[in-house]
Amino acid sequence: MRIGVIGAGSVGGTLGRRWAERGHEVLFGVRDATDEKVRRLLSASGGRARAGSVEQAGAFGEVVVLATPWSAAESALRAAGDLRGKTLLDCTNPLKSDLSGLTIGHTTSGGEQVAAWARGAKVVKIFNTTGFDNMADPEYKEGPATMFYCGDDSSAKTTAATLAADLGFDPVDAGPLVQARLLEPYALLWITLAYKQGLGRSFAFRLVRR
Repeated sequence: MRIGVIGAGSVGGTLGRRWAERGHEVLFGVRDATDEKVRRLLSASGGRARAGSVEQAGAFGEVVVLATPWSAAESALRAAGDLRGKTLLDCTNPLKSDLSGLTIGHTTSGGEQVAAWARGAKVVKIFNTTGFDNMADPEYKEGPATMFYCGDDSSAKTTAATLAADLGFDPVDAGPLVQARLLEPYALLWITLAYKQGLGRSFAFRLVRR
């Protein structure tokens, strides 16, 4: 699968590297493809990923992954160009700068705002509810970490679930995109436990079935 990853930080870099390891074609969309951090990421991807502009990543991907800070999401989507008809995986959370809460919520969500910015794209909210360490390795002794996702297009959600399973997650459909109003506060719980309650990043949530 051709995957354009917008952003090459902790989340975007980890996701792209791991998908490249699984045999997907990955192009990171970045501001400067010659940056040393980007070079190291490409090296860590074993030569199976490339870097280019955000616009190139948007054009390249059958699936486009938005993995930027929330403050950069709108401008990144503008730079990506026309994403109509493409599956757009929204990994962002509309966090306040001090991680004390969300900048929007209750009556809307970051996922719904992304869909408004990227009109015509098939938006799936996913990979926003845990840290990049779990994206690198979601397996625990109790089993794989759960990855909830939501969206309004069934084919896009199937693609998102497949890509989550490729990484080792247990993907669980949380419903339509409006459910991002629940998944983003859920993400904030993980962030609060990790950074403010001192649990660190080596834990994950898992849905237990009887």
